[in-house]
Amino acid sequence: MDVSFKGFAQLVARETSMRIGDLSAATGASARSLRYYEEQGLLSSTRTGGGQRIYPPGAVERVTLIQSLLAAGLNSVTIADVLPCISDASLRTPWLAGRLRGELDRVSAQIESLNQTRDILAGLVDQYSVTPASA
Repeated sequence: MDVSFKGFAQLVARETSMRIGDLSAATGASARSLRYYEEQGLLSSTRTGGGQRIYPPGAVERVTLIQSLLAAGLNSVTIADVLPCISDASLRTPWLAGRLRGELDRVSAQIESLNQTRDILAGLVDQYSVTPASA
């Protein structure tokens, strides 16, 4: 079986705790992003006597989930609200689906607004473009 380093790192990370550099390598998230996730209460770590962060087993999956939620357009405050419900199936309620549906509606409204802006801009380009015959 051919396993990439990142794939191997993710496999090992599921079973062991890891330092910030290892978690960064396993997830592709920068160390700065990992510290930000921790500041926002999205990720937890313990500290060594020397102050180095040690992340628990499962941190790779947690960071991957956070990255997916960020890519879906959720901000860190919203992620902090929904993450416990997503991470623990026993906490899933209609509230979670409603909250995610609300985010979907928000993104859909932004897309509609951007489509209208694009159409206006395309009209301006057409209106003010110089053609060889009119130059």
